[in-house]
Amino acid sequence: MREFGFARVISAVRRFLLKLKRLDKSTIKEYSVCVMNTVKAYEEVVDFIAAGTTPQNVIAFRPSEAAQERVEDLLSREKDGELSPAEKSELDHYLQLEHLMRLAKARARDFLPNE
Repeated sequence: MREFGFARVISAVRRFLLKLKRLDKSTIKEYSVCVMNTVKAYEEVVDFIAAGTTPQNVIAFRPSEAAQERVEDLLSREKDGELSPAEKSELDHYLQLEHLMRLAKARARDFLPNE
């Protein structure tokens, strides 16, 4: 999978967070993991679009097992009030991607031949 320079972005974010003295190393690591998970989710969608597709493939698109499991975990822990700010941000990104794909699937149905 292509990285699109995300590694440099992650590195810059990590350096920025290290400068914030109120955050400890474990918090910085947590933010880094959340950012990497978010980047992977966006890459899945970008790769799907870039590969070219059909309305049928848009309708059939499903996120990877890893992404699905991560979202389930975040949603479960959100219900219990156990999400950190970084994880809440990560969940918000997943939900935005889900909304985008729901819109794309609805639009793809408009392009299917009438049966």
